[in-house]
Amino acid sequence: MRTLVTGATGFLGGHLVRLLREQGREVAALCRGEAPELAKLGVTVVPGDVLAGESIERAAAGCDALFHCAGLVSRKRADTDRMWKVHVEGTRTTLDAARRAGVKRAVVASTSGTVAVSDHDETRAEDAPTPFGLIARWPYYRSKLYQEQAALERNGPEFQVVSVNPSLLLGPGDLRGSSTGDVRLFLERKVQAVPAGGMSFVDVRDAAAALCAAMDKGAAGERYLVSGCNCSVREFFGKLERLSGVKAPWLPMPKNAELAKLSVRLVEKLVDRFGGKPPVDEETVDIAQHYWYCDWSKAERELGFAPRDPMETLRDTIDDLRERGVVWPEPKAGAA
Repeated sequence: MRTLVTGATGFLGGHLVRLLREQGREVAALCRGEAPELAKLGVTVVPGDVLAGESIERAAAGCDALFHCAGLVSRKRADTDRMWKVHVEGTRTTLDAARRAGVKRAVVASTSGTVAVSDHDETRAEDAPTPFGLIARWPYYRSKLYQEQAALERNGPEFQVVSVNPSLLLGPGDLRGSSTGDVRLFLERKVQAVPAGGMSFVDVRDAAAALCAAMDKGAAGERYLVSGCNCSVREFFGKLERLSGVKAPWLPMPKNAELAKLSVRLVEKLVDRFGGKPPVDEETVDIAQHYWYCDWSKAERELGFAPRDPMETLRDTIDDLRERGVVWPEPKAGAA
């Protein structure tokens, strides 16, 4: 099977490509620029863009399968239009072009945030009602919801589409810092208070394996939540403290989301007055005040998904950030 991958130079896409090559699959990657690291793996690099249908058709020629991982992870309001174009318009263009080129099956990398988010402590599965009111607050998750809908609308007998919805991706190799930024902020002691919400995370290597399993076993037209740990933000900071030796903050943020955002605005004004930059933005705090707990039992049953020990994921994330010089290690790191 010859497989086309978009987003192959990204965090998830990079791990996926390496896994596909380890499995002996022939891989073509649609890339906007040169990608020598992919060429070294034996990947056929095809220049193009997810918004350019002709380039996708060229890249998809001779391919039976498509992994659509291209995306833009951002919490900046200024990136709202870009995220809509990449996620929604790019998915429509990519899947339509792949189908024209003869691709029979596509797996789309979505996010758990299209369904597994709540303003109270609960764990949500794939069939939970879509929390439109919450998702509308955050441009990234809003664009990913409409991306997922556009993808699954294209599912049919001749062109099957499966959605895989990972929670927060952690692990080694996040060269752009798109997913591990919160861990970096913790290690740099830039997190001064503890949000009231809960989070869910999964090892990027396990998410890549889930994508492969979805291609082989996933039911067409379905979505699969994949995660490896649900915990409160306070518990998450405690795990990081034990592994890194960096003391976790203890001051709790107000449980009321609006009060928490107000406190961030006050800090921003104070920092701005002295010519600095606040370490944590208002949207990040708002997200952390909510609950992102996932139920990944469907992926376990149907895909054979088996996430690793979450402490291994966190340890590898910390070690990778330190080894690459993204953050400096503590003089005496704590033991696991």
